[in-house]
Amino acid sequence: MTITPAAEALDIGDEVIDGHEEVLYCHDDESGLRAIIAIHDTTLGPALGGTRFKSYDTDQDALHDVLRLSRGMTSKNAAAGLPFGGGKAVIIGDPRTAKTPELLRAYGRFVDSLDGRYVTAADLGTNSDDLDIVGETTTHLTGRTAGAGGAGDSGPATALGVFSAMRAGAERLWGESGLRGRTVGVEGAGKVGGVLTRLLLDEGANVVVADPDPAARERVSAATGGAVTLAESLAGPLDVYAPCALGATVTVDRVTSLGARLVCGAANNQLPTQDEDAALHAAGILWVPDYVANAGGVIHLAGLERLKHEPDVVTADVRRIGDTAHEILSRSADAGIPTGIAADELVAARLAAGRG
Repeated sequence: MTITPAAEALDIGDEVIDGHEEVLYCHDDESGLRAIIAIHDTTLGPALGGTRFKSYDTDQDALHDVLRLSRGMTSKNAAAGLPFGGGKAVIIGDPRTAKTPELLRAYGRFVDSLDGRYVTAADLGTNSDDLDIVGETTTHLTGRTAGAGGAGDSGPATALGVFSAMRAGAERLWGESGLRGRTVGVEGAGKVGGVLTRLLLDEGANVVVADPDPAARERVSAATGGAVTLAESLAGPLDVYAPCALGATVTVDRVTSLGARLVCGAANNQLPTQDEDAALHAAGILWVPDYVANAGGVIHLAGLERLKHEPDVVTADVRRIGDTAHEILSRSADAGIPTGIAADELVAARLAAGRG
């Protein structure tokens, strides 16, 4: 196994990884592992973030992805009030064909070489079963199966956090009635979208679930007794747009076409560019920043496995995402600034306090 600084391994300038504490590239001939771990900021504690297993056109594309994701984890963990910094990893390759126990064990050794400065978890292309194997060669991880002593599926906690943040936004717009009677479009019928849908129905909202996969739509319909409207893609009129699938879908034009006044969902990197933050604010559209709303999963995993909190304490921590959302929305309104900037200011203050 060869582990080298990413700038050296990929023959790029150090300025590409500027702002990160450490970015390492690993190549293991025996297992076929090619992976990058990016540690962005450890001011608040060890860098915590998932492992994405994905095909990339080039290793440079993989590097760009892991740098962007690791920065986001610093913000997510700080906003969630967790004693962890931000980091992320990518394994380069198609998980359907390249994923083997040998490769996952080799990846565990890569993680272990950092002596706890990075704590890994699951992400796109990896799951709890994979982490059980990674855990054979490192203890610096979270999110194993319950049978292996882990916290299991974090999807329900992610959904609860999004719901709590969404309710905060709805109360800001519509007062005490909040989400009752409002039409929410949930984009993505996966594990998070399905649980979020049930929470919304229990709150008295009307829910439209959109997913290009008919089987995914039918699973949500069956789980809710047919209480939702199904669609291949979302169309208006909506009160709330909940992106829970792909990123880069939140633009003023898109949200305006849906008629939504509130945007809050589980998808990462929802804005195609940061310019959309100011544009949404100018258009009177309330956006709860993604890294605030979707932090329930990391709170669940870190709380149960790393911090050893009781389940009811962790659930309460997830629900407090709603309080954080209220704080950010109030900061935005009082200062007349976009919600993304308000959230970034909150993160910056917490990092400054940590350095102090």
